[in-house]
Amino acid sequence: MAIWHSTPTLEAINDNAAGCMPGYIGMQVTELGDDYLVGTLPVDRRTRQPFGILHGGASVVLAETLGSIAANLVVDTDKFYCVGQEINANHLRPVPEGEVTGVARPVHIGRSSQVWEIRISDPRGKLSCISRITMAVVPHGGQ
Repeated sequence: MAIWHSTPTLEAINDNAAGCMPGYIGMQVTELGDDYLVGTLPVDRRTRQPFGILHGGASVVLAETLGSIAANLVVDTDKFYCVGQEINANHLRPVPEGEVTGVARPVHIGRSSQVWEIRISDPRGKLSCISRITMAVVPHGGQ
């Protein structure tokens, strides 16, 4: 059974991200499963660091974007919105080219916070980064 409160189309999700950071670096959400979200990011001039490998910050952008989208899909956005409180990432393997794929899955979905794990794999399917994001669930009108 799906965990999502709403299930927009992939087109709607990607259109929403097109004019900001994820769109600028070529990120795409590619799959919305019952309890996970998948996205891709190209390893190219926009996302590499000077040593010619995927920039760790680009991996974190992919992780945070997938975690944030997923967290907001779980709540009733007429009443709540989710914002990042903390994110960490362990960069395990360099990726010089191709496309990385991130998969976000919930660790904890609570009334006031959520924790998501995002696993990012290289084009061969090898784990290149693992990240965890904590999201605050904030009522509209409440700061």
